[in-house]
Amino acid sequence: MRKQELARLIDHTALGPAVSAGRVEELCREAIRYGFAAVCIPPTHVPLAARLLREQGPVVCTVVGFPHGHHTPEVKAFEARTVGSEGAREVDMVINVAALKEGDYARVSADVRAVREALEKVAERPVLKVILECALLDDREKTAGAILAQAAGADFVKTSTGFASGGATVEDVALLRRTVAAHVGVKAAGGIGDYETAARMVEAGANRLGASRSVAIVGGAPD
Repeated sequence: MRKQELARLIDHTALGPAVSAGRVEELCREAIRYGFAAVCIPPTHVPLAARLLREQGPVVCTVVGFPHGHHTPEVKAFEARTVGSEGAREVDMVINVAALKEGDYARVSADVRAVREALEKVAERPVLKVILECALLDDREKTAGAILAQAAGADFVKTSTGFASGGATVEDVALLRRTVAAHVGVKAAGGIGDYETAARMVEAGANRLGASRSVAIVGGAPD
């Protein structure tokens, strides 16, 4: 996969606790320069990123219920509606992992649905990506989570926050791709730091990648 094609699949990401306005400005400049799909940044920086990226190509992505997913559905919905109104065009929400592992599927569905419904009230209807945190799940739980997310209105299912014990794997990407319908995307995130790893994720079925080392990744891609 060539550099330009790969860049269009990448959410250029900085989500640590010390992400500053200066880092977000740098991220946006890099996203414009390399043609990344989006910048994925903390909610407090959404207005800044939206201003910097206006009519530039890359869109603003942010996170909800991050990083553990234990926020109530009402709080996640409020977060989503707020960042959507401030310019986020994509929202990555963390599923209630504990509820999924307990088999409380009604609670998981309600959680995702609350965010989906909140985003429906926002102009341009932001894309919803649902983070399953696959490192904490067995295959049955991953499959159930993906099915529930799709049924509740997710546009993408996503492997990881990047803050758990493990990130994306080729096996998890392939499992999610087999599980969801063709119109639902699969985002691989966590531990993707070079071109070879990124290419393997795409080959396994990912059509979006979350990465903090995006510049290095595309730097290793063929022209």
